[in-house]
Amino acid sequence: MNSTKALAQPKPWLTEAWDYVREIRNFEREDWFRYSCWIGTITSLLIGVSAFLAFGHSQGVQYPGYVWWIPIGVGMFVTALSIDDIGHRTLYKEDIKGGEEHVHQMIMVTAVTSVMALCLCYEHSETFAVAAAGLTALSFFYSIIDEALHWHRYLNKGVDRVEMWAHFVAIAGHVLMIAAWWHWYLEGYPGVAETVAQLPF
Repeated sequence: MNSTKALAQPKPWLTEAWDYVREIRNFEREDWFRYSCWIGTITSLLIGVSAFLAFGHSQGVQYPGYVWWIPIGVGMFVTALSIDDIGHRTLYKEDIKGGEEHVHQMIMVTAVTSVMALCLCYEHSETFAVAAAGLTALSFFYSIIDEALHWHRYLNKGVDRVEMWAHFVAIAGHVLMIAAWWHWYLEGYPGVAETVAQLPF
């Protein structure tokens, strides 16, 4: 008789993802508030950037091809984090209270303010360029710390494929978005002045 135990088979990918997302049913009122504020903030960036570029394009403004990576990157970022944050507020809620939660808040603050500084660079480059660079660097620094904390948790408590891939997509989206935005700024924001001139207000 073979005494070797059969290895546990992982769930199918779609089943695992669906089970992860369904954890949103366990949200408490505070979870809904925090989740809505964070996802609402980054979704507003996606809507704002997409609407601005779409309006300019509809008015005949020709943007460099790399500019379109900004809404694509933000879209990846929003989609991935809207999934990832469900697990943070349910499955791993207790685990991240030990410090990981504070790192998440530092990423939020530096990521949001770095984009705000880049926007302000359009008219006030001398004032905000250094701040934009510093905040961008800090956002990636804390993202690296966050990833290290995640891998420590993965290695000690088991790998969660959904959260791992959500993190990968979120980081990839952030890199695409911020790299394209920086290139846009360094090239003098081509297309922005033409779009602003067409705005009805």
